[in-house]
Amino acid sequence: MLLGCLALGSCTNTVERAPGGILQRSQQDPALSGNGEMLAVIVDQRGRPTVQLRDIQNGKILPLRHFSRHQPHSSPSLSWNGRYLAVITQRGNRRLMIIEDRLSGRVHPLPLPGGRDPVRLSLAPDARQVALQVADQGHWRVELFDLSQILEPDKPAGLQSSFPSTELGS
Repeated sequence: MLLGCLALGSCTNTVERAPGGILQRSQQDPALSGNGEMLAVIVDQRGRPTVQLRDIQNGKILPLRHFSRHQPHSSPSLSWNGRYLAVITQRGNRRLMIIEDRLSGRVHPLPLPGGRDPVRLSLAPDARQVALQVADQGHWRVELFDLSQILEPDKPAGLQSSFPSTELGS
């Protein structure tokens, strides 16, 4: 695919670095918001993998209310506007997924029943679903979870929350 981009000349070969030195410290698991304005990464903070959220425009670290405890963190994922940040974290001996609503300040811990442990996650851009890779008795599986009863949708600016229905004429 890279060769196809280079041959067609439609891809640029420049590396854009965000202000504030986003790429200057050891980071992993990058997650970009759908609108491209925020970047979540896992950084080493006092020897513990910790989620960090940055504004791409100015490079500033954005405050997170509910992620200072229960480390290590892994597999961050952001909704379209970055309203929701989902992360896998540790509480005691259990791993669970936590979603922070940055607009309301609420946190939504989502422990898995039946001894399943979350491994990786991917939050839908509108935050209505999450795909979760789980480990269950030595087997890996991907499960989809409906979040529509827990979270409000995070839609791109100007997009209607529901599409008008159209009738098919006979």
